[in-house]
Amino acid sequence: MMGQSHSSHHVVLHRRWPFEEKPLLIFWETTKACMLACKHCRASAILEPLPGELSHEEAVRLIDDIAGFGKPSPILVFTGGDPLMRKDIWSLVARAKERGIRVAMAPAVSPKLTNEAISKMVELGVDGVSISIDGSKPEIHDSIRGIPGVFNRSIEVIKKMMGFGLRVQVNTAVMRDNVEDLADMVKLLLDLGIRVWEVFYLIPVGRAQRELDLTPQEWEDVSHFLYEASKYGIVVRTTEGPMFRRVAIMRRLLELHGYDPDEVLKPGPLYRRLVSRLRSLLGEPRGKPLASTTGTRDGKGIIFISHDGLVYPSGFMPYPVGSVRRESIVKIYRENPVLRKIRAAEFRGRCGACEFRDICGGSRARAYVLRADPLGEDPACPYTPGEFARLIEKLGLDTRRAVEEIEGLRHVLPPLPGESPGS
Repeated sequence: MMGQSHSSHHVVLHRRWPFEEKPLLIFWETTKACMLACKHCRASAILEPLPGELSHEEAVRLIDDIAGFGKPSPILVFTGGDPLMRKDIWSLVARAKERGIRVAMAPAVSPKLTNEAISKMVELGVDGVSISIDGSKPEIHDSIRGIPGVFNRSIEVIKKMMGFGLRVQVNTAVMRDNVEDLADMVKLLLDLGIRVWEVFYLIPVGRAQRELDLTPQEWEDVSHFLYEASKYGIVVRTTEGPMFRRVAIMRRLLELHGYDPDEVLKPGPLYRRLVSRLRSLLGEPRGKPLASTTGTRDGKGIIFISHDGLVYPSGFMPYPVGSVRRESIVKIYRENPVLRKIRAAEFRGRCGACEFRDICGGSRARAYVLRADPLGEDPACPYTPGEFARLIEKLGLDTRRAVEEIEGLRHVLPPLPGESPGS
């Protein structure tokens, strides 16, 4: 999500967005082609485009269909592979802007990302760009990305883009290889002047292997750490880590009542190591948390279109729900029965019984990839439904007064008198 404003108090992102009617983000894998060979690549990208890629005419028709969602438009993210490997990419970006669609790009840091390409993004009015950095130093990032020198080039590109006036966010995929480096990543982002950090909780799909995954307690520790990291002036969002919202809401509520969340919630040793490193690098935080708790998830506010036109709830969830070659993306998003169940939080297992099922709902991709059930519980989440309510009762927390302070809290609590759920 790029090109959005954030208050200095806390982040409020599209609280009233009509998720039933339109996605907030449409990720379009314009091509599988990419020059990099990242070990966790969702797309299993290759050097040449695959047969069956949407033609130029089909791509234009898709963009026109996306305009059919109406205003305000979803953000169309041109991704891949590497979108710059597609020969007609600039005409497609121009078409989207002509139709009033907000556009973001997620290019690979490859020889295709030239000064001319950056200038073209500015010229066409691209609303935001995401660049992937998976480590604070070359030996970590370059090992993950598969090409020596790409870390230094990524830093150079980010500085250049920001110099051109582009809005840049950094994406980081968290995995076994780099999880201990997260505190150093925060310092790097601050040094670069980056203010939006999208953190991907690894899903073992594509090239990503199971041994790169973390345990549920380690993912919980990452969520606790990211909340603390957001106090240093960086807006933190997560992909495939919606449990971060639960952690952020619980920590903030405890803070507002004068409790130390670490004492009450007792995160584990990974959290303690990361926070200790963070404090040693940056000192104690002075700002309020900028932890985004917008209730999007795979299929709710998020949709993914593959290079061949197949539609998925997300790029990490290989569960097809339609094809733009056969029907409009608007019709698929609004009418597919699985997507409707996802948006209604009709889940099974712990996710279905959880009081956070609307604001979180678990990673649908992880439930499907690891358990073959798109509506099942997220195996990476250690939370037991009802713990929040028991905590509120035990500590006598005043949740009603905190609703306006904590984004997302109203989607967890029972509705106020005269108020409909989720309003």
